[in-house]
Amino acid sequence: MLVGERMSRPVISVSQDMPINEVLAMFRKEHIRRAPVIKDGKLVGIISEGDLLNASPSPVTTLSIWEMNYLLSKVTVKRVMSKKVITVDIDTPIEEAARIMADNKIGGLPVLNNGRVSGMITETDLFKIFLELMGARDKGIRVTATIDDKRGELAMITKAIAEAGGNFVSFGFFDGADAGTKVLTFKVEGIKKEAVKRVLGNVVKKFWDIRES
Repeated sequence: MLVGERMSRPVISVSQDMPINEVLAMFRKEHIRRAPVIKDGKLVGIISEGDLLNASPSPVTTLSIWEMNYLLSKVTVKRVMSKKVITVDIDTPIEEAARIMADNKIGGLPVLNNGRVSGMITETDLFKIFLELMGARDKGIRVTATIDDKRGELAMITKAIAEAGGNFVSFGFFDGADAGTKVLTFKVEGIKKEAVKRVLGNVVKKFWDIRES
């Protein structure tokens, strides 16, 4: 899966000359928390809701509402935007975009296509993908178990479930507590909880959780 397949579009962008109070109002109307800043068709920065709020007067200010609105109308995006923008291309793997966002503690990235912004990939987009990967909206038997980290273990699990009439809805593979193990979280349909325990009892090291979900 590539970023271009799951990014948010069309892009809601702002100009660097927009007053920050107008941008904040637009963010609330469009239910977004960040936007690329575009000048002459090129990306020159990014503005987030945090940038806007940090530039706004404190709630305990002694200024009147008219004074605050006047001051905010004089502060433009250019003064508070981040000029060093981390971007990804439309053909970037989705997990690479997630890694970049996590490592840099940012909630969204402009997505470029031939040097121009064509979308945004955000934490909300990643959450939606996570829901799909884990089958959160599908019914079935959800299993979490520890297995040995060695060749053939997954094949034995999938073979056992298939032979018992089960069908995988989702499958997650994670690091275990030590280097020699892995943790699986998967969801299957067409098979009862008791049958899952029976057919996998001699395959997995430990069941952590089995439930109807």
